[in-house]
Amino acid sequence: MAKFAIEAHFRLQEWVAEEKGYFRAEGLDYEFRELIRSSDGAHHKATGKTGAFQSIEKGRSANVTCACHWTVNVAASRGHTRLFADAYSVAPAAIFVAADSPIRTPADLAGVPVSVGYQSGSHYATIQALERYLPRDQIALSFDEGMLFHRMEAFFDGKSRAATLFSGPYYFAEQLGYRKLIDTTFMIAAMINGDPDPEDVRKYFRALRRAQRDIDLRPELYTHYYKSEFPERFHAAMDTGRWGPGERIVFEPYTRQVFDESFAWIAERGLFEGGTMGSGSYEQSVVSLAETSA
Repeated sequence: MAKFAIEAHFRLQEWVAEEKGYFRAEGLDYEFRELIRSSDGAHHKATGKTGAFQSIEKGRSANVTCACHWTVNVAASRGHTRLFADAYSVAPAAIFVAADSPIRTPADLAGVPVSVGYQSGSHYATIQALERYLPRDQIALSFDEGMLFHRMEAFFDGKSRAATLFSGPYYFAEQLGYRKLIDTTFMIAAMINGDPDPEDVRKYFRALRRAQRDIDLRPELYTHYYKSEFPERFHAAMDTGRWGPGERIVFEPYTRQVFDESFAWIAERGLFEGGTMGSGSYEQSVVSLAETSA
């Protein structure tokens, strides 16, 4: 049987579990690899209508990967993956502007393109945050700057007036003096790829639970791992000692109610062209390994 494939996903938990030997302690036969290649920046250079959903359509190599819950809902409903229903994550995120920007309030973003990743967490989260302040026809989004790190670099270079950033790039923007305009924190769902042994999936998440407790207790011991995720060209400027713990895994069920409400929210806003969101129900789209169903 092939080894269980693990990759970090722009967060700290996998790095901590590897450092502490938690995967090995669980008896998991695994390999820890960088499959998305975030550190060379290549994965993030895709621009336009290419984002998290499209990467799931193409297929991912790790046995457990993550994306914003909106995209995972649709991908699972289309049969591209299975949403893991026994845990979810919450990522700090925000829309940033330059320190000297004349944009002072969310309402000032009317008609101003906000740089986001297409059908990725920043896309949905930006709409969700700004709807309280702007009519939908005044919420402007730009997909031209690519995915997370490439979008961050374009923003720092002044190629976009506003950008939605999360986790490590969120902290980096704060460190460099960019101004947070509005919080856009969002949920992330895990998904099961391929056909891994269910017990291996349980071992993986038990290890991450231990890592999460370590991060909660002493986050400053582990924020240096952001450098393992960032493209190397940014390392010299990064002061990760000033950064926060980032994405937090919540070991609670991703319920049918959350799935249905999120699915309806996407459909109402027509975020998938032609309404092609998939027909799979919650029961058809998720996998739960808990003793009782979510």
